[in-house]
Amino acid sequence: MKRISALLLSLLAVGTLWAADFGKKVTWDQHSLIIDGHRVCPVMGEIHYSRLPENEWRREVQKMKEGGVTIIATYVFWNHIEEQEGIFRWDGQRSLRKFIEICRDEEMPVVLRLGPFCHGEVRNGGIPDWMFTKGCKLREQNPVFLGYAEKLYRQIFTQVQDLQWKDGGPVIAAQFDNEYRGRGEYLMALKQIALKIGFDLPFYTRTGWPELRTPVPFGEMLPLYGDYADGFWDKEIKEGAGNYYKAFNFKAFRSSTAIGTDLLGKQEAKVNKGDEQYPYFTCELGGGMVTAYHRRPYIYPEDAYSMALVKLGSGSNLLGYYMYHGGSNPEGMLHTLNEVQTSPGTANNDLPVVTYDFQAPLGEFGQTYPQYYMLRPLHLFMQDYGELLAPMEASFPAPQDLKRGEDSVLRWAVRSKDGQGFIFVNNYERFFQLSAKKGIVLEACGVKLPKLTIPSGCMAIFPVNVEGIRFATAQLVARREGKIYMMQVKGVPTTIALANGKTLKNVKPRGLGKPIYENIYLLTPQEAEKLFISEENSQLSWVNCQFNKVKEAGPLRKIIKGKAKVAEAPSEADWNNAAVYRIELPDDSSLFTIHYSLLKIFYRGDCARLYADGKLVADNFYYGRPFLYGLWRLPKECKELELRILPLQPDAPIYLPREADKTAGEELINISVSCEK
Repeated sequence: MKRISALLLSLLAVGTLWAADFGKKVTWDQHSLIIDGHRVCPVMGEIHYSRLPENEWRREVQKMKEGGVTIIATYVFWNHIEEQEGIFRWDGQRSLRKFIEICRDEEMPVVLRLGPFCHGEVRNGGIPDWMFTKGCKLREQNPVFLGYAEKLYRQIFTQVQDLQWKDGGPVIAAQFDNEYRGRGEYLMALKQIALKIGFDLPFYTRTGWPELRTPVPFGEMLPLYGDYADGFWDKEIKEGAGNYYKAFNFKAFRSSTAIGTDLLGKQEAKVNKGDEQYPYFTCELGGGMVTAYHRRPYIYPEDAYSMALVKLGSGSNLLGYYMYHGGSNPEGMLHTLNEVQTSPGTANNDLPVVTYDFQAPLGEFGQTYPQYYMLRPLHLFMQDYGELLAPMEASFPAPQDLKRGEDSVLRWAVRSKDGQGFIFVNNYERFFQLSAKKGIVLEACGVKLPKLTIPSGCMAIFPVNVEGIRFATAQLVARREGKIYMMQVKGVPTTIALANGKTLKNVKPRGLGKPIYENIYLLTPQEAEKLFISEENSQLSWVNCQFNKVKEAGPLRKIIKGKAKVAEAPSEADWNNAAVYRIELPDDSSLFTIHYSLLKIFYRGDCARLYADGKLVADNFYYGRPFLYGLWRLPKECKELELRILPLQPDAPIYLPREADKTAGEELINISVSCEK
């Protein structure tokens, strides 16, 4: 593992396009955002500021920027800031203003997702418990609820004042409510409240799913879409439940019929009338997936990359990831703040009390998962070639409505305009080993590529009539200081046919040191993933920790199904029957330096909790990956670490992925700590 040096950002690092844009004119049309007269294809990454300690915000925003994110999105969870009626908390990790100021300093625009309802796997979707005692219908256009919503928005505005885009600040947009399916008049009422208070932003958004009962007037809110590779919310406990496979097919249909089926029910594959006149943007493209007690998906890095490439090839000009950065739920004063079946609202799943890692590109403690690097070449491409790509229309030479695991055709799409274009190829689908496709002839803008074999799992973008290249079987990544960087596509011989008639065949990567032709550089995927990133040379190693079992697990609990008809997570009382282990950390204070010392726990069982001096600090629903904890978050005076594991029961009504050890019982296998060599 290497540490990313966010303090040594190269002048070539991603995100520089936005550096001087705060306050400049922002418009949009049916294709894209237009900033200061230039089309842009942003990458939006979701991070929840109140789910991270405030002393970690700056570094994590910097890491998002180095990952290629050019817009930050964040929820403002109502019950994080007004858990007790009339008592608003903007202190510590709830300080929205401080977080926005950090984004301003780091030159990162911000989209605020204002609620009142957010979901975000937070208790009641973020609506405080006390709101359920007011005797009014929630999320409707009634004076009582809108009165409380106005109080919330006024409080949020105190944090935003002087930081809006028009003031030279980073706040560029706001979203009203989330996943709303009622009347558009309610969303418009929220917008009118915001405008009256003083919100004055370049544009406003809403989730484009599900279909509204009545529309909002055109142009008032941009609909943003999403897709996921898998979902914790499905009630089925088998592999491949739901129709998430459609996320890996190029298609003109913008939305997903798989998102939030626990709340929204069956959704039709159609967009709201008139939405096609808006640019195609996403706000919830699965960077990973959280685990619920009853369903625990294991997300692969290829899932995230494939979905992003498919969305881009299908016409999207803003890729918004949910989540891009995981987090940890803050401690509540009255109750835990995780989604649970027993809460007054949004009670369809039991989520961990603390962890919201989400298997995102950047995890709960800022650790990088493989998709962090895998996605970077795509993000660099969007920044450097966004102005060219944005007005290109998408066409679909391959069938759009493929069945699950369909392997008879190659999935590909074309985006083109005025004789220039890009061919998007995706020979990947989650859970299926798609076969290599032989003798494939791809064509765009009247240019045919030579016959190709597209390997199993291949995902690529081939340029046509771009950068003096007639066509190439390598992927464009970036264009900086007159240099053109391309990425070799694994398993596909690199041919670059230049507009001057010269053709380079079977070209091999030469790295950053030597061009393959004039100003063209060919990189391996590994080189492209780290392009423009400055990394410190120090490396981390893992030191084993000693532990001893001090208590055997007690009687097995009876797993019941809750009111949502899925298995309930263990109660607090159930944890009294957990197996208990004491952990001895190495006696070395340098191990607890911020961001470097991760505790890695390999265990098998049902679920586990970590306690520091008797206080719960982390938890985990076992799904085949290790249980992690950032040791720098421990109280300095911590004297004792204790791990509790509940045994996995035979035939438990939960979905465990193929990577998980399904042996009944529990076992602590190994504990280690990362430290600097």
